Amino acid sequence: MSDEVARLADDERRLVLDRFDHDDAWRLGRLLTDLARERGAAVTVGVRRGAQRLFHCALPGTSADNDAWIDRKCRVVERYAESSYLVGARFRAKGRTFEDSSRLDPGRYAAHGGAFPLRVRGTGMVGVVAVSGLAQGEDHALVVEALERFLAGPHRSAPHP
Repeated sequence: MSDEVARLADDERRLVLDRFDHDDAWRLGRLLTDLARERGAAVTVGVRRGAQRLFHCALPGTSADNDAWIDRKCRVVERYAESSYLVGARFRAKGRTFEDSSRLDPGRYAAHGGAFPLRVRGTGMVGVVAVSGLAQGEDHALVVEALERFLAGPHRSAPHP
């Protein structure tokens, strides 16, 4: 296993939620959006639970292409139950590309960084959080940072307006 694959897999083991409901989706989406705004990052943010979109925000400088990227990356997470970046890294570690080796339509699936499984302790994967607009490593890092803050922060108990 490559160092990158091990690091990404560790992120997924660490970033497990105690619960996840509609209000949590709102708070996580807002946290990601606020982090992006602070950095002047033109990204689109999406949070899903199952097949339902619970949060979506497209910041200035994004386009419908970012929505399509989020959909493609989320499909990878839903299929493999791992972050889109980890799935791509696993293929790269074997000297292959996801596009050439997965046998999945690259117009529908993208193993690029930015989509991350939302797992609830004792339940498993319940949804996906995703970002599109930066380089794939930066998209992934932004999601990881937001999840770390979300898990540690006081906003967990604050109701949304």
